[in-house]
Amino acid sequence: MSSSTNFIALKSIMHKEVHRFMRIWVQTLVPPAITISLYFVIFGSLIGSRIGEMGGFDYMSFIVPGLIMMSVITNSYSNVASSFFSAKWQRNVEEMLVAPVPNWVIVAGYVGGGMTRGILVGAIVTCIAMFFTNIQIHNFAVIIITVALTSAVFALGGLINAVFASSFDDISIIPTFVLTPLTYLGGVFYSISLLPEFWQGVSQLNPIVYMVNAFRYGFLGISDIDLTVAFAVLGVFIVGLWSTAMYLIRKGIGLRS
Repeated sequence: MSSSTNFIALKSIMHKEVHRFMRIWVQTLVPPAITISLYFVIFGSLIGSRIGEMGGFDYMSFIVPGLIMMSVITNSYSNVASSFFSAKWQRNVEEMLVAPVPNWVIVAGYVGGGMTRGILVGAIVTCIAMFFTNIQIHNFAVIIITVALTSAVFALGGLINAVFASSFDDISIIPTFVLTPLTYLGGVFYSISLLPEFWQGVSQLNPIVYMVNAFRYGFLGISDIDLTVAFAVLGVFIVGLWSTAMYLIRKGIGLRS
């Protein structure tokens, strides 16, 4: 296929994915905004007033980047996981596999749709955060790069989850038992420098720690993790997950009956 035809195919898949979650925006965009607002009220206003400062900033300002990143992660992941599994369940994926469309276009289309939803929800949460604290921006480029790479990582993860899922219940296993614990232990609500040395080392095995800290650096200019290391970790995950997704699609694992 020519590059122009590939672009049309990619655009079509992404348009379908974006239209899918925008058509039911009350279910896809509003609930995350309400949930994060509760986090701001409970952890930021009520508990934060008792905690005081963390990392040289008031507690509300400290947790804002982590909460934004948490919404980006969960929505990028869930969008692709649910959408791709639905396409697999309805046998739509088989039609794409036999069509003259390169596998990378299929993967990029679904991942692009997941990234769009994750970043859109992140933007909504950022706007809500402005009602609770003054948003600071230390390095806008770091913010954009981090949110784009992170949403790509978890959109790819959602696609891989959908490939292996055999029922709709399987889609919720990874978010419940893996993503949620890693997110809460990923430095969203605290600095890992507060932990004992042993647990700081354990925390560095959590990839979300690198994402949250890079994102926090973009806003506040502080991070528990070296920025170069954080971007290197994100790059490794993207390459690894992209390669895995491409292999699964090419082999038709879990897709062809």
